[in-house]
Amino acid sequence: MKKAEAEVAIRRLSHEWKHEQTPDDLEHPSFSRFKSWLRSKGYGHYLNFRSVMGAEEDAKLWFDQELKQMWRR
Repeated sequence: MKKAEAEVAIRRLSHEWKHEQTPDDLEHPSFSRFKSWLRSKGYGHYLNFRSVMGAEEDAKLWFDQELKQMWRR
């Protein structure tokens, strides 16, 4: 998996995940719940790419950016 391909997918899938969550769940979106959702839907391979920061750290950054959670960083 190339990092650029994974980024496009993670950003898109974060919105799909968001639409399946309750309003209470979205108060503080959980990256770990998102990862579990990815794996349960067969999208876990999008977390397997080469990265200096680490694939999960990059994916978490994209997730936070898409869900407007950058204040957490």
